[in-house]
Amino acid sequence: MLLTVVCRKDILKIMPENSEELFFDEARIHVAAGDGGSGIVSFRREKFVPFGGPNGGNGGRGGSIYLEATESANTLISFRRRKHFRAGRGEHGRGKDQHGANAEDVIIPVPLGTVVYDDESGEFLGDLTAPGQRLCVARGGRGGRGNASFATPTDQAPRIAERGDPGEQRWLRLELRLIADVGLVGVPNAGKSTLLSAISSARPKIADYAFTTLQPNLGVVTVGQDFSFVAADLPGLIEGAHLGAGLGHRFLRHIQRTRVILHLLDGASETPLLSYDQVREELRLFDPGLAEKPEVVAFNKMDLRSAQEQWPHVRAAMMERQVPVFAISAVTGEGIPAMLEHVRQLLQSLPVPELEEALPELRPRAVDEDREAVRVFRREDGAWIVRAPWLEKLARRTAWNLPEAVDRFHRILQARKVTDTLYELGVQPGDTVIIGEAELEWQP
Repeated sequence: MLLTVVCRKDILKIMPENSEELFFDEARIHVAAGDGGSGIVSFRREKFVPFGGPNGGNGGRGGSIYLEATESANTLISFRRRKHFRAGRGEHGRGKDQHGANAEDVIIPVPLGTVVYDDESGEFLGDLTAPGQRLCVARGGRGGRGNASFATPTDQAPRIAERGDPGEQRWLRLELRLIADVGLVGVPNAGKSTLLSAISSARPKIADYAFTTLQPNLGVVTVGQDFSFVAADLPGLIEGAHLGAGLGHRFLRHIQRTRVILHLLDGASETPLLSYDQVREELRLFDPGLAEKPEVVAFNKMDLRSAQEQWPHVRAAMMERQVPVFAISAVTGEGIPAMLEHVRQLLQSLPVPELEEALPELRPRAVDEDREAVRVFRREDGAWIVRAPWLEKLARRTAWNLPEAVDRFHRILQARKVTDTLYELGVQPGDTVIIGEAELEWQP
């Protein structure tokens, strides 16, 4: 007997720590879009064809990375082993005005109900709730222009080409929030899994010890001939769950999408009303909106004498709180039809929730495009650092191995008064000037 008690304590201690390995409703992945292809310097040279000119093509766009909601997945377990996703780069431009091909986009399937955050900043990016919805999480780099794009009436033979822009990359945090009409909540071993198996075709693991349910289970419940709803059996909640106690703290967020809460009370418990108040408090502390959701109480295990004796007291307490309550037995089926009929009427009376549409494409971060907004710093080692989003982008696109491209870069610096600003601050010939990723030696 002593051995049994020790094993039970070990189970209660170990399962919450290992539960993360059994259900994947969180994931952290890295996405890297493809770089844009570079443009090329090329001239038309064909025998017997006069007036040859620049015909260098543009580089292709790098591949973007999208998340797409799909009904074929119900967990994030596919990201357990694969955490890095990279799109291809665009092809470089070629002569004869041939532009480089765009790279293919990468589509990553995720379950319905996946919420996406930027892992570094915590910024909310999107909520994928409908089949086929897509969210661009990393945009491919723009292809660089070839010299054919720089031809003008005053410069008919430019030897200028651009490098492609790098693709965006970031770490993402994915959270899965199940989409269900009814959420089954209650303390451990209240009979939620047994009830779900009785009213639907779902077959969750059932056993007579706490924390049997290690992951949410979904089941489709049919009431009558023309009405059905999705019910979610959520792991048992204990006191302190909103702070991380027990197993339920990992699944509290799944209740947020449910329209109705079906609260099961354990008829075999000596204090079912105390357990009811504790679970209600945990829901309120996690999200005050959960306490406002429509609720139906089911007093389970009416096949036991102890439950039958407590039923009058529980019914009176729930009537006093104006909460609908039903006496049921998930084992024998007693009281279940009446309870389901009430849930059906309640669901039909509620407005259909309007789910937020996922962004069709992630908008680029807002940057200061003011071409006069240039900041200049000097490091302790004497190097000058010039910062401006537009200027850093220009430096990144400049092909430094092409003299005309370098001359163009300097002309833009002069036209935008960046050169004057550096001279006013005391830049000297031979000083190092850093603009974005480019490190230049300043020459008058």
